[in-house]
Amino acid sequence: MNKIAVYFRDSYKELMEKVTWPTWAQLQQSTMIVLAATLLFTALVWVMDFAAGNLLKFVYKLF
Repeated sequence: MNKIAVYFRDSYKELMEKVTWPTWAQLQQSTMIVLAATLLFTALVWVMDFAAGNLLKFVYKLF
């Protein structure tokens, strides 16, 4: 049981003393980058899905 207490104590100490937290401005910037990348990737997948769907409709109409 002592090992578990030591683990939590060391984890808390590491969290409070060794972790470097981003500033509010850095956090906002990172969030905007992730949001933009997500929107870009979503648009790319939508375009690929739309193109593949139309290509398959065209091929099916041939037969």
